[in-house]
Formats: sequence, C-alpha cells, structure tokens
Amino acid sequence: MTTGHWIKIGHPEDVPPREGRVVDVVGHEIAVFNLGGRFVALANRCPHRGGPLADGILTATAVVCPLHGWKVDLRQGCVERPAGEAACVETYPVRVDDDTIAVCLPARRTAAGGEAA
Repeated sequence: MTTGHWIKIGHPEDVPPREGRVVDVVGHEIAVFNLGGRFVALANRCPHRGGPLADGILTATAVVCPLHGWKVDLRQGCVERPAGEAACVETYPVRVDDDTIAVCLPARRTAAGGEAA
C-alpha cells in the first residue's frame, strides 16, 4: 500500500499515448507519461543537467532526455545510459480512478516542506 497524499492532476485524454506532459504538484514539476493507457510519473529534471524529461523520447521502459541523450528508466527512475552513472530521479505512484489521473506524493512533501495531509 502506498502511503502519502494522492493529488488529482488531470484526465487520461490530457496525456496522448506515447507522450509526456508536465504538471506542477505542490511546487514539484512532475513528468507524466502515457504508455498506451498505463501512466507513470517522475521528476521532470534529468539528473545530468536538468533537462525536461517530459519532452524526451519514450522507449518501452525509459525516457531519453532531449538535451544530452541520457536514458532514464521509468519504473525506478535510475539512469540507464550513460552506463555507470548512479544518478536517479524520483518516481511517483500513479493511479486512474473515475477518469482522473492522480499521483502520490510522499507524506513528507508539501509546498512548505511540512507533512502533507
């Protein structure tokens, strides 16, 4: 079970298949990807130089940063390319209920840095 604060961010039709969109969730820029009806979310900053991952090219399980080609796994948020990089970006659980996409922020996250409700 995921603990945290579920926040509604939009509808499935807001994110076309095989594309990403950026949403601001309590001051955090999150990239949401539609993998053909299954949605994933991760921080929208490439660990290399902060490139916008939502604008990247999707593979079956990763996104390639549009700035310098770093490849980030969509499940774990860890860099796959270049090899040997130990950097990761934060991932967020996603669910679709009643035609609404929601992401879960950890309970420790709010705009003021305190505990979320």
